[in-house]
Amino acid sequence: MERKIKYKKKYYKISEVASLLGVRTSVLRFWESEFPLSPAKTPGGQRVYTVNDIKTLLKIKFLLYEEKYTIEGARKQLAAKQGKLPLEEMLLKDTLQYVRKELERLLHDSEPSS
Repeated sequence: MERKIKYKKKYYKISEVASLLGVRTSVLRFWESEFPLSPAKTPGGQRVYTVNDIKTLLKIKFLLYEEKYTIEGARKQLAAKQGKLPLEEMLLKDTLQYVRKELERLLHDSEPSS
């Protein structure tokens, strides 16, 4: 069964994308300098990301954090695969990792104090 992603907006602020990906805004700014990313900017200079930008960022995160590529290696993989990384698999791994961290936090918080 194929899972579809439903995006509710056309543009997302950098803080929203950072929260969605589970990284800091500074990480997104760094990736922007290292990868072929060019989010649009509002008249006030705030970055706004499209759904395609978010998909590219998910691929970058997958290559760096899951596949353990260096920046240069991830850049080459993105170019070689032309964006054909398994997006649904990446989302599933990301979701499972988030759930695992939340469960660990809940278990830790529920431990009796000594």
